[in-house]
Amino acid sequence: MKCLIRRALSPFLALALYALLLLLGLVSLLWNLLALPLHLLLPEPTGRALGRAVIARSYRLFWAVASASGMMRVDGACLDTLKDERGLIVVANHPTMLDALLLVARLPRSACIMKADLMRNVFLGSGARLARYIRNDSARAMIRLAVQDLRRGGQLVIFPEGTRTMEAPLDAFRPGFTLIAKLAKAPIQTVFIDTDTPYLRKGWPIWRVPPLPIRVRLRLGERFEPCAHSDMLLHELEQYYRRHLQKEERATGATAACTSPRAPTLS
Repeated sequence: MKCLIRRALSPFLALALYALLLLLGLVSLLWNLLALPLHLLLPEPTGRALGRAVIARSYRLFWAVASASGMMRVDGACLDTLKDERGLIVVANHPTMLDALLLVARLPRSACIMKADLMRNVFLGSGARLARYIRNDSARAMIRLAVQDLRRGGQLVIFPEGTRTMEAPLDAFRPGFTLIAKLAKAPIQTVFIDTDTPYLRKGWPIWRVPPLPIRVRLRLGERFEPCAHSDMLLHELEQYYRRHLQKEERATGATAACTSPRAPTLS
């Protein structure tokens, strides 16, 4: 019966989900049109603070509407304890396309390291430039700008895998962020993103409706201090994530096995 009801409601749920994503796109487009002249007119510190605050509030509104509509169940409250910290690097695993929105919504001081082509995106580019987000096309410039931002008291959001996870539970970490931590003398706060949906993972088309509601939970992990041997710290962090994600994966599988209905036995 539940399957029949879900199938009957599926077209309406799809429309609601796409309406939600359309709202996000329209808000992003409007802000980027406004951010273009502001980037030229405002002093850099003012533009940086305004740009990051508006992006955080916009994404937080999106998650609030998504939760109120019943399309998504998002638990990111753990990040609220970090929002006023200065000079902090926040790293997380990267299962879906929505991960950056989750973190930035709760961390209004934060900058993201973005692919260079996204800086030319009509929905993201002007707002990212106003907020002084950091391009990744030049490793030397990326590291220099990230260190400067952290020393000013900003926060840095990084996904060490570099892109959404392709080989679960985790892809190999890319170097760079532990060197930034070393040069800026900035601690690294680990965050785990747990989700039970394949939506917007690698290979999942945006038009395909997932099982709803989409559930996402964020958890704070350990905090790591910067290390003189940044390569060793990179390896340590990757192994730390891999152990915890594999443990969570096993626990989830065991829970599903215990709660699944058993086949009838013959007597």
